[in-house]
Amino acid sequence: MKTDIVSQSDMPLAFDDRPVPRRIGLVLLATDHTTERDFARICQPDEVGVYANRIAYENPTTPENLSLMRPRLTEGAALILPGESLDALYYSCTAASVVIGDEAVEAAVHVAKPGVPVITPSGAARTAFQALGVRRISILTPYLPETSAPIAGYFQARGLDVANLTCLGLDDDREMARVSLATIVTAACETISTDADALFISCTGLRAAEVAGEIERRIGKPVVTSNQAGIWLTLRRAGIERPIEGHGRLTQLPSPPSNARAARA
Repeated sequence: MKTDIVSQSDMPLAFDDRPVPRRIGLVLLATDHTTERDFARICQPDEVGVYANRIAYENPTTPENLSLMRPRLTEGAALILPGESLDALYYSCTAASVVIGDEAVEAAVHVAKPGVPVITPSGAARTAFQALGVRRISILTPYLPETSAPIAGYFQARGLDVANLTCLGLDDDREMARVSLATIVTAACETISTDADALFISCTGLRAAEVAGEIERRIGKPVVTSNQAGIWLTLRRAGIERPIEGHGRLTQLPSPPSNARAARA
């Protein structure tokens, strides 16, 4: 190969502080089909960069298997832009966040990324209900009953009333991602209780964020989904406060004032 045709420019080089104004980290299950697509649909690429890493996960989706992800969170976060800061980080698994605990998820991430705001779907949903002024909820999950029960318990332990919970009985998150949009809408409309203030649709693998607005129109009440709430709060924690149209009432709202508890959401 000839080297006499190569020369190094002596032109002065200018550098931006960052390629994009804000940076969001995303820790995903290895089996996740949905979360990256939801972020791509909702986020504006000239406003925020989303940098994802995946961690090992094996079905079935049971509390025991979900808890096995806890020691993997630190490494998963560490491999997102090593040595550089993030404006927020989202751990994309609702059921695991409930089983492991929001605070434990945050602690594991902070070993690798100290001080970054850590958002879980469960914590984001809780913050969403606060922003919406909601006290009583119906819940729809795609999980088995034994995986669904802790979801209800999580919200009850944090002062929310759970009117009812319907689960679809699936134990593989890859199947959850394949549940049709029409099925999600029908199940949501059948789940909502007349005395509930809002509906929560759990699971970051379920494509519920795509139809949150349509379900709201049908039931006449706010709809909060795992990824819709998670993306909303992640953007808010990263400093992006603009209303986000087309994804339900929640995404048009500012986040409630941040405090020690909200920062762990």
